Amino acid sequence: MLRSFFVFLLSIVVCNTTFGQSPKREFRGAWIATVANIDWPSKPGLAAVEQQQQFIRQIEQLKSVGCNAVIVQVRPACDAMYASKKEPWSHYLTGRQGEPPFPLYDPLEFMIAETHKRSMEFHAWFNPFRALMDSKKNPNPAGHVTRSHPDWIINYGGKGYIDPGVPEAREYVIGVIEDVVKRYDIDAVHLDDYFYPYRVPGQQFGDTRSYAKYGKGTDREDWRRDNVSRFISLLNTTIKAEKSYMKLGISPFGVWRNKSKDPEGSDTRGGQTTYDDLYADVLMWLQKGWVDYMMPQLYWEHKHKAAPFDVLQPWWYDHCYKRHVYYGLGLYRMTTAKSGPWTSPAELLHQLRDIRQRCPNSGYSFYSASCFDRIKAPIKDSLQKGHARYPALVPAMTWLDSIAPAAPVLKANGTKLEWHTSNPDKEPLQYVVYRFGANETVDLERTDRILSIQRETTFKDADAKQQKGAVYVVTALDRVQNESDASNAVKM
Repeated sequence: MLRSFFVFLLSIVVCNTTFGQSPKREFRGAWIATVANIDWPSKPGLAAVEQQQQFIRQIEQLKSVGCNAVIVQVRPACDAMYASKKEPWSHYLTGRQGEPPFPLYDPLEFMIAETHKRSMEFHAWFNPFRALMDSKKNPNPAGHVTRSHPDWIINYGGKGYIDPGVPEAREYVIGVIEDVVKRYDIDAVHLDDYFYPYRVPGQQFGDTRSYAKYGKGTDREDWRRDNVSRFISLLNTTIKAEKSYMKLGISPFGVWRNKSKDPEGSDTRGGQTTYDDLYADVLMWLQKGWVDYMMPQLYWEHKHKAAPFDVLQPWWYDHCYKRHVYYGLGLYRMTTAKSGPWTSPAELLHQLRDIRQRCPNSGYSFYSASCFDRIKAPIKDSLQKGHARYPALVPAMTWLDSIAPAAPVLKANGTKLEWHTSNPDKEPLQYVVYRFGANETVDLERTDRILSIQRETTFKDADAKQQKGAVYVVTALDRVQNESDASNAVKM
């Protein structure tokens, strides 16, 4: 007990002394998985109000540990956590495939609204090709893709998958995602690591028919990579034609290729790799600008024998090709650890420190949200008092938009600040409220001077009476987090 308490105190000291002034921009996210009810809702068939309460509690907790984005799984397996005419309601939501929540509401619309209310980004997470979690059971209605196009479905490793080798099947998946982009106010489309499925020993992925029809004599592995690349290219074009600011993020398996197989690869010994086993040529997608951020899943510790974090983290940053790289961190490793590096916050804090020191304009995402409820080690305290003590803006993607909003015009009404901004395009803006001491220079890089990041155009400083002569300024943020100049300065 005494040793655990000492480790906790040490982690707090390390955080406060090492991180110091935290960066102005840093992606801080968490995945919220719905498949198998991993994170939300806690079980199928809950009443709508209980689902809503659970989600609010989850994002409040994430906000408290510094998160400025959530990545929510809205399509686990050709089903929907939202109202869709293309695919059925997910049984992870209601307990029965195709049955709406009761009382009826749209969970995706609700989740986006609650997330934006807290000035966090909402990234809609799609599993593109998984169709059935159990290939021996098909609970879907007659119009479902698994029934209307059984020729597209390949059973492999006990699950059912849409064949990425069929052009019409790829277009179907893109149509499902495009429908969400059109109808919902999401900030990004997010795909995980499941393109072609992970290899299962002794089994072959059964795409012989589509390969014979579309492969045209090319090497089958090159053909599979080309199928996925065509999908990503068309998806990126489609969602940006709908909304030019729409981000596309990919979260691949953490090892692209081993150096033993490709001199460009990482000095690792991954048993399976993104390029060779999942057929995802993610470096090419970055080079061609088809994705806006890459978030490799680096769920291993420093000095891991096969895939050390300290090797992979700089390798990915060195291969970003002027796009953003954030890092998926294995928070879940702390939930069951009984010995080794994951029994205390030290390893995770070490990873966060490396990201911050080595990779400017980067960030991270925790897998996954509900793990914070199951970890006994004081990781939440370590984040709140150390690494995430001060807020951060999401890194701006200037290739999508580089024009900042107009600076707000600020006035004080007693202890209440009010402002307005010229916004002729009616763009949904956020605002950053700063407070400086009476004799301090206004420095917008001082994250410790940020009081609030919000959507409302008023703010009341509860500590105003204790801050004699304090100076306030406000800036505006657009959809991709371009920040305006500071408003006029106001004293209370």
